[in-house]
Amino acid sequence: MDAFLIVVLLIVLFAVLTVIRSVRIVPQARARNVERLGRYHSTLKPGLNFVIPYIDRVYPMIDLREQVVSFRPQPVITEDNLVVEIDTVLYFQVTDPRAAAYEIANYIQAVEQLTVTTLRNVVGSLDLEMTLTSRDTINSQLRGVLDEATGKWGIRVNRVEIKAIDPPKSIKEAMEKQMRAERDKRAAILNAEGQRQSQILTAEGDKQSAVLRAEGDRSAAILKAQGQSQAIDEVFQAVHRNDPDPKLLAYQYLQMLPELAKGPGNTFWVIPSEVTSALQGVSKAFTEALPQSAATRDAPVVSADASREAAQAEQAAAEAVAEAEAADLGPRQLGAGAALADPLADLQENRRHTTP
Repeated sequence: MDAFLIVVLLIVLFAVLTVIRSVRIVPQARARNVERLGRYHSTLKPGLNFVIPYIDRVYPMIDLREQVVSFRPQPVITEDNLVVEIDTVLYFQVTDPRAAAYEIANYIQAVEQLTVTTLRNVVGSLDLEMTLTSRDTINSQLRGVLDEATGKWGIRVNRVEIKAIDPPKSIKEAMEKQMRAERDKRAAILNAEGQRQSQILTAEGDKQSAVLRAEGDRSAAILKAQGQSQAIDEVFQAVHRNDPDPKLLAYQYLQMLPELAKGPGNTFWVIPSEVTSALQGVSKAFTEALPQSAATRDAPVVSADASREAAQAEQAAAEAVAEAEAADLGPRQLGAGAALADPLADLQENRRHTTP
């Protein structure tokens, strides 16, 4: 009885194990290859699948999603014999699970080695500067070679990216110096451009200022000349309207002589010959009777006040001559052997002859 129960339990356990082995559930975006009696039979799709237990062999799942693989930095020699380390990143996707399982043993390792060899071929034809600035070109060439080689493996290479390019330390220092020199150069150029623009603007401002100042001076000179012209014209018209005689002009001339002698540098002054004539004219003005004009005929007789004013004018003329002599002006220079004329004596002599 106990043996029979044990046999029944073993049969039930075998049946349960058989059912479990015949059922396979595959997740989404996964695939599993099935071999029957050692040969490829089919590929299990996502979902519920049934296989023959103990006859069919189910292999591990293969991921059909796009995968990212980062390879370690690889030393690469450029065309100018510089060793740089390049770190690459590969984006690929399994499109045929059967080919990926049976066409190559390890497609990840195969893709890595193919990437390294292709990268060395591409970078070996470029110098360092082109290597650093031609990443898109290198990526496109790598993708083309890898996609063509991995097509029969059931793999599609979507893109290849160069993550880092590390030149030697000495090259980095030289590049830093070069970049620093370029920045200094650009800074010097910008500074020079700024100074040039500043000088140009300053020169334009000075030019406009000089033009405006010259126009102002010209306008001022024109206005001043017009003012002087009008003043001279007014004086000229006034002189002609009042009809002055030479006696008045001689008196004005004598009044200006002390002003000429007041200069700080006048230590020696030669009296011009016109002084005697002016004094004679003044003496005649005070001794001779003035002709009666139309304005003076109707005027009243000169009073005693007018006589006193005439005497004062004569005294002022004599004092002017005395001040000129006291200021060491000296008599006017005559020719050799000529006598010096005394203007005051001439004035008194003329007065005696004209007095009744």
